[in-house]
Amino acid sequence: MISSVFFDLDGTLADTAPDLTTGLNQILQKEKKLSLSIKKVKPFISRGSNAMIQMAFDIYEEDPKFQNLKKSFLTAYKKTRYHQTQVFLGIEQVLQYLEAKNIIWGVITNKPAEFTEPIMQKLNLTQQAACIISGDTTPFKKPSPQPILYACNITKTDPKKAVYIGDAEIDMQAGQAIGMKTLIANYGYLSENDKPKQWGADGTISQPEKIIDWIKKENNTCY
Repeated sequence: MISSVFFDLDGTLADTAPDLTTGLNQILQKEKKLSLSIKKVKPFISRGSNAMIQMAFDIYEEDPKFQNLKKSFLTAYKKTRYHQTQVFLGIEQVLQYLEAKNIIWGVITNKPAEFTEPIMQKLNLTQQAACIISGDTTPFKKPSPQPILYACNITKTDPKKAVYIGDAEIDMQAGQAIGMKTLIANYGYLSENDKPKQWGADGTISQPEKIIDWIKKENNTCY
């Protein structure tokens, strides 16, 4: 019986790629480099800002320029973080279903709170969410299960009666570490090199509305 649903933010609950790409391209242009397409940036989003900087500038974290470029990117993204960001088509329907069935839901992301909270407010989801766990809410980020355990504690959720939905392998690892069911958001930001069939998830969702079908089946409910 699923009583709680937890979502990753980027690439699962919300399409943040356009704003992240805009912020990254502003720094690329400043450095007189070619802009990148959203398609090029998407596969690196789940891996965080370090991965995006490494890809965009073809440098490693040890490079003397790395930290300044990262700082510039995050500063730029603060200004663009919710200009185009919106929930994926079908997510509103999913949230309405969860609330109608008294299934609590929340967000667990590796994104720092300074970005997560304004985005959730802009999407008008802050009051609806039972919890919003950011990358700096707990000492460790995913793939550590600590953020998910914390979410379960504050929402009084039994991990075995919950599901975590995400678009990255670390999402599956974090949920599975505490015996929580996991679903892959295949509509998210997976890369061509990802091998989701090897992630051991309990299911794969091709579009947000399919989350409802999965929950109905899991809860053995007929409508």
